[in-house]
Amino acid sequence: MADVTDAAFRRIIARHGKPDVMWTEFVSADGLCSPGRKVLLHDLEFTEAERPIIAQLFTANSEKMCEAAALCQKLGFDGIDINMGCPDRSIEKQEAGAAMIKDPKRARAVIRAAKEGAPKLPISVKTRIGYNKNEIATWIPELLAENLSALTIHLRTRKEMSLVSAHWEHMREIVVLRDKISPETLIIGNGDIKDLEDAKQRTHEFGVDGIMFGRGIFGNPWLFSALHTKDGKSVSPSLEQRLEALVEHTKLYEELLGSVKSFALMKKHFKAYVHGFDNAKELRTELMEAKNSGEVEGIVKRFLKNGSK
Repeated sequence: MADVTDAAFRRIIARHGKPDVMWTEFVSADGLCSPGRKVLLHDLEFTEAERPIIAQLFTANSEKMCEAAALCQKLGFDGIDINMGCPDRSIEKQEAGAAMIKDPKRARAVIRAAKEGAPKLPISVKTRIGYNKNEIATWIPELLAENLSALTIHLRTRKEMSLVSAHWEHMREIVVLRDKISPETLIIGNGDIKDLEDAKQRTHEFGVDGIMFGRGIFGNPWLFSALHTKDGKSVSPSLEQRLEALVEHTKLYEELLGSVKSFALMKKHFKAYVHGFDNAKELRTELMEAKNSGEVEGIVKRFLKNGSK
């Protein structure tokens, strides 16, 4: 997710509870082929601790995708994922993201361009079940016909955004299509997954090969760690652990991205870390006034000493 799953966020996750695979925030392939590449390359920074790491790109331009894919292969990524599900209007104005659902011919051309640019890397797609309505029967076969390494399905339409519950009941139909058209393609489900137990249950129930977490990991870098599986039961991090992770995350953000991104973007993580305990609202209000990581650390230290009692 743009300005969320950035280098600092991924590094925090890798330190506290690494998943099987990590994706970058989505990056404009057009931008990577322009003079703005230097700034965008910050979005593609990664460490060995994050492997396997997939670069997620978006574009409606096959030539730009080919060039950007070649760059990602050169940078050492383990795969390339093409975003064909983002509902952001600015992305759709470029005929990319979810707008690709309305143009299967162009979508397939972009996939082929990615394969051409990065022949050594697996190519995958993340999309939705349709644009204004359920289009599984027509849209998903178009993607599967390109023999993708993996296909991640957010189980809502573009019109639904995230305003309704994910339609997991449709996943069985998608798996049947995969088995018929492209048996080697991994199917990854996405939408409303709360925790690892929920992920395991849905994997078993719907026959998917994996689960992608989005919002479920916000403010919870321990999601994939042993901290949540003591004696087979979920164990929540302490308040002190949560707030210390917030400080750590903020410092990393400033260190890695402070020169190219506004500190205000980091603040969208504050609510995810700071909720569900006494005086959380008051702490969030104070944190939103912070101008840098040093001020965040000072506020948290004072709270842990006085405000949390």
